[in-house]
Amino acid sequence: MFPNHATTVNENIKKHNKNVDKNIPSAELIDFLYDNDLPESVDVSLASVSARDSVWDKHRLDTLIIQEMYAIECEFERYSERMTDCSGWLKFGFNEVNGLVLKQAFFCRVRYCGMCQWRRSLLWKALMYKTYDEIMQTHPTHRFVFLTLTLKNPPIGDLRETLQHMNKSWQRLKDRKEFIAGVEGWVRTTEVTRPKQKRKTKKDPIVYCPKTKNTHAHPHFHVILMVKPSYFSGKNYIKRQRWQELWADCLRVDYMPQVDIRTVKPRKKGAGDDDGMRGAIAETLKYAVKPDDIMHDNEDPKAREWFYELTRQTHKLRFVATGGLLKNALKPDDDITNEDMIDTGNDDEITETDDRRLNFSFYKSKGGYLYNPIHNE
Repeated sequence: MFPNHATTVNENIKKHNKNVDKNIPSAELIDFLYDNDLPESVDVSLASVSARDSVWDKHRLDTLIIQEMYAIECEFERYSERMTDCSGWLKFGFNEVNGLVLKQAFFCRVRYCGMCQWRRSLLWKALMYKTYDEIMQTHPTHRFVFLTLTLKNPPIGDLRETLQHMNKSWQRLKDRKEFIAGVEGWVRTTEVTRPKQKRKTKKDPIVYCPKTKNTHAHPHFHVILMVKPSYFSGKNYIKRQRWQELWADCLRVDYMPQVDIRTVKPRKKGAGDDDGMRGAIAETLKYAVKPDDIMHDNEDPKAREWFYELTRQTHKLRFVATGGLLKNALKPDDDITNEDMIDTGNDDEITETDDRRLNFSFYKSKGGYLYNPIHNE
């Protein structure tokens, strides 16, 4: 049936993928793949079938690198073993609106697994979008502000103590009269990065601090605050300098920590408030530690040791918290199930599909996911 195997199969993929939106596969292409036996010598990648799903390759490659870092250190052998099996295969259903929809997979749920951090972030964003839509129905005139709280970079070996101190300081902050007077709900996440040199503009390249990138950490809070309609025009408005003073007082430090506060506004001219809110949610609910920070210079034992110590210092710490009208908007890290990771609840995705299950397996030697019909259902 396939005299020139690779050429013929690729031609058939193009021929049968008749969707106007080339990011998702057509029903004809899925029928072709499911109904035909492909030669063993032909590789059909997930990215070639569904362009929007090419992102799976990157996240699985991140997981592979982080898994290999854990494998070097006997202390983290259990994490390495779990990550070896993480998302090794993906089974998708199909519908003509969203194309491939994930239906079956195994996720290791190791905190710093690249794949699982991505899936967890998607889940939290979807939950927060849903909460935001519901809140706007009952409190349409409330506004939102985006707050970032930092402190001096501690040695990586003091990170656990520092994060616990930050949590206690946050408790003091949210109990302040000024906070209570203006804020009616909040979502707070913790992010930890390697120390970086200050950039003049966001377009400048990221440069890690040569002196402290492997010895210190930069922990900070990202917070979405839901404020009363009168917050910006009344006496309850808190200026940036006052936020800085409040946070320093709650931290009980003798210096002024860096604080950023900004109103949630549309990211694009002419867009509605929802656009700005989605941007704030995306910024707040991103990775606890970016894979790039984890994998930075990973051939260097000192750089790897930073990551190992990060793992020790943050073991069983919760990185999300909610309160007020936004309480319970998110699932805590350790309450997230494998099913949650499969169905992240994206509101723009129709999850109903046909009964067929197309299997794609990850191949390290190929650097991505390939169609593996042996395990189709």
